[in-house]
Amino acid sequence: MSAWMHRAPRWTVALVWLYVAVLLLVGAASHFTDLLRGGIYTYDWAPDWLNVYWASLTVFDTAAALLLLLGRRSGTDLTCGIMLTDLCANWYAVYGLQRGGFADHPGFQRLTLFAVLVLVSAPFVRGRLGTPRKAAPEGCAEENLVGGGGGSG
Repeated sequence: MSAWMHRAPRWTVALVWLYVAVLLLVGAASHFTDLLRGGIYTYDWAPDWLNVYWASLTVFDTAAALLLLLGRRSGTDLTCGIMLTDLCANWYAVYGLQRGGFADHPGFQRLTLFAVLVLVSAPFVRGRLGTPRKAAPEGCAEENLVGGGGGSG
């Protein structure tokens, strides 16, 4: 277990594990299965750029999960980026290409709910990841440190 998990509140650790589980077990696994089944261009109804994007999520979902497990703030940043772009891509696929509705696509409903969870909770999770802030050396006011506070110049 990473050291950050011992420092972070339990709710942060639980959310990170939820993010990782969904990114790896749902996201990366389904995109990897698609790659095995049909290569990069799995969906013949979708434009090439959309197929390439979905195939690339095999790598990006896995990278985000690994960064999160390492306690890196960039893991939450990447996860948010993935969720925003995946939501937009799927919205385009459902409404623009398939002319369907939200109620007709349970997978899109689950993606939307998870995206909302991630986007709402990520700022709180991100603030608890990374290295702890170093204290100012004894006898040294924080304002006197380079980049440590206000002051005139």
